[in-house]
Amino acid sequence: MNSSAMKRIAIVTVARSDYGVYRPLLRALDADPDFEPLLIVAGAHLAPTFGETAAEIEADGLRAAATLNFTQAGDSPLDVARAMGQGTQQFAEAYAQTQPDMIVVLGDRFEMHAAAVAAVPFLIPMIHIDGGALTLGAIDDAFRHAMTKLASLHFVETEAHATRVIQMGEEPWRVTVAGALGLDNLAAVQLLTPGQIQQRFGLPLPPGRPPLLATFHPVTREFAETRDHMRAFLAAIEECGLPVVFTYPNADTGGRIIIEMIEAYVARREDAWAVPHLGTQGYFSLMALAAAMVGNSSSGLIEAASFELPVVNVGHRQDGRFAPPNVIATRSAKADILQGIREAVSPEFRAGLDSLVNPYGDGQAAARIISVLRQTDPKNPRLIRKSFHDLPPAAP
Repeated sequence: MNSSAMKRIAIVTVARSDYGVYRPLLRALDADPDFEPLLIVAGAHLAPTFGETAAEIEADGLRAAATLNFTQAGDSPLDVARAMGQGTQQFAEAYAQTQPDMIVVLGDRFEMHAAAVAAVPFLIPMIHIDGGALTLGAIDDAFRHAMTKLASLHFVETEAHATRVIQMGEEPWRVTVAGALGLDNLAAVQLLTPGQIQQRFGLPLPPGRPPLLATFHPVTREFAETRDHMRAFLAAIEECGLPVVFTYPNADTGGRIIIEMIEAYVARREDAWAVPHLGTQGYFSLMALAAAMVGNSSSGLIEAASFELPVVNVGHRQDGRFAPPNVIATRSAKADILQGIREAVSPEFRAGLDSLVNPYGDGQAAARIISVLRQTDPKNPRLIRKSFHDLPPAAP
């Protein structure tokens, strides 16, 4: 499937989380004369509640080929479904306008699923990054697997994820183990000093007292329990006595409840701060100096291992995702979370993470993706005409 013509690649970004992961690929595409990257900016990037992170994209010197705003005022299931419907329409209009040769989607967000669904009638080959993972506590799990069946090519994080994608009927030639794309950022990002962190984000971190880095998202299969989950989470953090830096959750059902409770907690504490959006550099810098990470973010299971950072993974959101040895899993009860934090910050646990190797990749994912795309002819009908790859029958 070799093709030397310049390829117009539409990259869909819908939130700060995927943009930070995309950055190494965007740099590589922009520097390669074989590609014309078209950035489609949508979803939470345009929402003031989540930091209006479209400004970060502009600061990187990137211009959006299309900007789509379909974020709803609320985050109820009805609001999410409405956003998906409006997003599908707006993505379709963007594809009709930009005429890409291929479309790149990443992960498992409902906004990203809308982008994938909109691409199908155009018969444009779609590239899906980070398929095959499991997050059983989130409805995102269903979106991820649905995008796998819609996509033409797959770039997954691990061999186990590749096996799972093939188990879903995807032909093996379509699947490449690239590693976690976000790990490519480690070599490119210059970490901030504590003084630079204070200046940029207004975080007067107390000397000699490394903070907790807290990132808690709604467990969307248990969204009715969000307030109870957050009460227990905040109570455990308060009792542990450590300073804490909170980041905001994603735009999921129940996310605004979490934001309100974080802001109320920070307002009554002198050793707690909330930052809607740290960016990749700020987030990695805090990972490098934090005492531990606590919450239920995928970054705790993927990127944190590269910093030998202890992680307390709370509740069910990330159930099914492989956890490296730096991760302590707890239930959502206060006592369990508190016990997990105390174990994580103990000198013995930290010492046991010395020379930890991150199982999610080696920081070369973008190069592997570019290599495959360079050899891919988007006009080859084989990309779109998918067969179902049947596995051999199980032995009796």
